[in-house]
Amino acid sequence: MSRGRDGDVGDNAMEGFYPSDVYGFAQLLTEAERSALTRLRAVLDTHVRPLLAEYWERGEFPEQIIAPFVDLDLMDPVEVREAGQAPSGLYGGFRNFEIGRVDTSTVTWYNAQAGLFRTTVNLGGSAGQVAELDPRIRSFDVTGVFALTEPDHGSDIAGGLATTATFEPAAGEDGQEGGHWTIDGAKRWIGGAFLADVLAVFARDTADNQVKCFLVPREAAGVKLTKIERKTSLRIMQNADIELSGVRVPESARLQNINSFADVAGCLRNMRSDVAWIAAGGAAGAYEAALRYVLERRQFGKPLAAFQLIQEKLAHMLSNVTAALAVVVRLTQQQEAGIYRDENSAMAKMFTARMYRETAALAREVCGGNGILLDHDVARFHADAEAVYSYEGTHEINALIVGRSITGLGAFR
Repeated sequence: MSRGRDGDVGDNAMEGFYPSDVYGFAQLLTEAERSALTRLRAVLDTHVRPLLAEYWERGEFPEQIIAPFVDLDLMDPVEVREAGQAPSGLYGGFRNFEIGRVDTSTVTWYNAQAGLFRTTVNLGGSAGQVAELDPRIRSFDVTGVFALTEPDHGSDIAGGLATTATFEPAAGEDGQEGGHWTIDGAKRWIGGAFLADVLAVFARDTADNQVKCFLVPREAAGVKLTKIERKTSLRIMQNADIELSGVRVPESARLQNINSFADVAGCLRNMRSDVAWIAAGGAAGAYEAALRYVLERRQFGKPLAAFQLIQEKLAHMLSNVTAALAVVVRLTQQQEAGIYRDENSAMAKMFTARMYRETAALAREVCGGNGILLDHDVARFHADAEAVYSYEGTHEINALIVGRSITGLGAFR
């Protein structure tokens, strides 16, 4: 027995708001939030899912999905607003889960705006900057990406960030009310940069050696973007190498509340939580695709789903998804209660990414040779899990954050 779509108990063990949410975590959402997610699901099924295999194989992003997404107004859904509510953290998490169970590239693209960029502005901007920019970010009137990682600095970015920013006061001025910053350096793996209006570029101030963040127009003089080719994961998501050579931006383009890497770490704490939801969604998508396949595919005169070996793997996959959901739901509840701990978000990202990777591998396994074909969806999840396993903190780096909390001893160096 399980809960039906409206929370009633049903007879089908796989029936619910999500077929892989057998513990009914989505019941924690309000009716208005579930209604918004139902609209999202319709767009995913109509405008996104039919394009995925073709665009994944081509290594291109289907720009025709952008308008339907923007029209959904998912960051400020009308149903929630009319119910007199504010979107909850759980709603934001399940939004990533809903998109992620369809496609990891699509949710990575969406989260670049709704998660990484919006978080950077809201946590890093002054009250005035947030008031001006957040409504425009929610409506996609201003689009942006998070540009931290560099060609030679990924896991060691906290101490190794090499991009520099030098302040040049306006003539006759001693303070920083006027003047410009000159930025030089390079960024790598910046997803969605080609579609962004601005790049949230992190650079080290040559005056005080502290990390600061600047909203750099993508088309500013001195900015050069190059597409990263030959990827075997997240092929739909367009990642860029970015060169910044003598790029000038005004002081007003600097996010006023990011003045050290500790401030950047505060952003990363939230972003790892977003990625944990993405990973849980990917695990669910891989499991659901594998389940569809084994129920339809017949071998030795009966469906693959009827074999003991297959059922054991399905049980293993569903357990992984359930555990991942439990972790991200509880983490989000803690954060909504004001409990923000680096080790908690790091552990969630580390665990859910591993569950995604393992579940996708099992899904490919039960599909046999057909598991490497894009036609059955599993192949996309199997390949894309590798990117999620690494981005927003590798497994090892997140493990060291947790280990530091456990022991009180940092083992990074």
